[in-house]
Amino acid sequence: MTSTGLVAVRKKVRRVGGEAGRFGAVGAVGWVVDTAVFNLCLNVVHLQTVRSGVISNVVAIGVNYLGNRYWTYGYHDKSQYAREAALFVLFSGAGMIIQNGILAISHYGLGYTSTLADNLAKNLVGLGLASAFRFWSYRTWVFRKQP
Repeated sequence: MTSTGLVAVRKKVRRVGGEAGRFGAVGAVGWVVDTAVFNLCLNVVHLQTVRSGVISNVVAIGVNYLGNRYWTYGYHDKSQYAREAALFVLFSGAGMIIQNGILAISHYGLGYTSTLADNLAKNLVGLGLASAFRFWSYRTWVFRKQP
């Protein structure tokens, strides 16, 4: 590989690494919101498990959109908010299905029904898989670079 090619690779790794770091920071805030709302719905309001998970995901998706739009991908194209918001909701919804699908399998399929088991299924395993999917889809389809 030529030195010019190596420099280009380093730039791309640094850029994607920066995006991943900002995405992770926004995700950490979203995780706190998601976990707090989930446990509030589950243990204080006494809603069903997956219903609590969906409600908490919707609240966290709103927080994450703001963080990703204005910080993680703030320098990307801002000319098509309607398209961007629609795709964000679509891919966030797919991530929500992944995350709460893991919760449903654990809670209803495998019978792990404690609060700890629900939190591990939703906020560790489900969130890990959903986050990888969201990072890929947001940077590929939602927050496009400016031309």
